[in-house]
Amino acid sequence: MTGTTIELIETGFFYADGGAMFGVIPQSAWRRRYPCDSQNRCVLAMRIGLIMTGCGRIILIDTGVGSKHLQKLKSTTYGFFDLAEIGEALCKRGIQPEQVTDIVLTHLHFDHCGGTTRFHHDTIVPAFPEATCWVSRSQWESSLNPNPLESGSFFAENMDIIEKSGKLHLIGSDTDLCNDVQLRIYEGHTTGQIVPYVQTDNEKYVFAGDVIPTAAHLLPLWISAYDIWPLTSYFEKIRLLNEAAAHHQIIVHYHDAYTPCSTPKRRKY
Repeated sequence: MTGTTIELIETGFFYADGGAMFGVIPQSAWRRRYPCDSQNRCVLAMRIGLIMTGCGRIILIDTGVGSKHLQKLKSTTYGFFDLAEIGEALCKRGIQPEQVTDIVLTHLHFDHCGGTTRFHHDTIVPAFPEATCWVSRSQWESSLNPNPLESGSFFAENMDIIEKSGKLHLIGSDTDLCNDVQLRIYEGHTTGQIVPYVQTDNEKYVFAGDVIPTAAHLLPLWISAYDIWPLTSYFEKIRLLNEAAAHHQIIVHYHDAYTPCSTPKRRKY
């Protein structure tokens, strides 16, 4: 018995163009699997993981877009809405922000790590001051010198203060955070995305991030146009799916507004 528990917390929603989310897949196909509005916009979630381990760690997996620029976020084409403050959500569960021991950031695109910092008056500070932030080394380096496809996805104010605080912990390969939480590296969507694997008493959960952002993306060829290396994404997705199907692992979909989790059934893709 591990004693480790998982809770999923919705931190808000936004709109993304369906063509961008599903790449070369025809609209007539993807809209049968994922809803869209009259402008072909899909509603996407930002679903973070709250992990409480048997060894006493309190871990967040991703932190959503945050609340530093609410009006700006709501007025963009993404139209962010129903944004929730993570600190308040934790307090409702009896957890103070200072009690969070670790934050695993799958990658540093602004919709995954914005809640890692917040404004205190006019100063940006860590939202979880005692937490170690786990990021892959290649993702960190990519965020400092982004390629043209990702240059608009990294916001310095989300992570600069974390580095200066000494709480940034970079990994270069698959790493055990603790007995029940393993961090694995996947390429394709971006450089060095971390996929956390979390073992509870009865199940193993895979926080697939943008490797498999929605249940519709379980189909290996359904690859987002946001992915910087689509062919790599394809093979990395197959690697993840084959193991998940073989070992009955549960995949958590960060962006699916309708299906939080799914369990692949096929053994070979």
